[in-house]
Amino acid sequence: MKHHPVLRRTALLTAALCLAVGGAQTAAAAPGPAAAAADTPITVDLTVQGPDGAVFDGPISTTGHEVTTASGGTHPCDGTNNGMNPGPGATPTAALDDAADQEGFTWDGPWYASFDDYFVSTVDGHTGGSGAYWNISVNGTSTPAGGCQFRIEPGDDVAFTWTAL
Repeated sequence: MKHHPVLRRTALLTAALCLAVGGAQTAAAAPGPAAAAADTPITVDLTVQGPDGAVFDGPISTTGHEVTTASGGTHPCDGTNNGMNPGPGATPTAALDDAADQEGFTWDGPWYASFDDYFVSTVDGHTGGSGAYWNISVNGTSTPAGGCQFRIEPGDDVAFTWTAL
């Protein structure tokens, strides 16, 4: 039986977001003493790896902040999304947004109110569609929560990687 690509992608998104919400409860603990103040920029190493090579690879200074996408509108992206953390801070999606502003590439993603988060669907013109998606990882591990929910710390290795299904 052949699965419809849109249904398969929707099922994958739903499963990933459900895992993020369920698994993130353990990741929602207050940040440790090394955490920076919410409005203090932190520097992380960001890699954005598309199907044709690196879109961005280097340090980026970021904070949690409001993010705007063409398909998702403007929403906070500061780690407090979906009640994940008690206070705001830097997140993977905020870092992607800052890198895009700094380097002049684009990204987009719809906003899912039920998850209080974006789903990164397009970076630098590369849209996942039914055959690929943009995986978010921190320090080599896929995030257990969405990119606006998961808090990052100074020096973290953050990656958005084009991943074939």
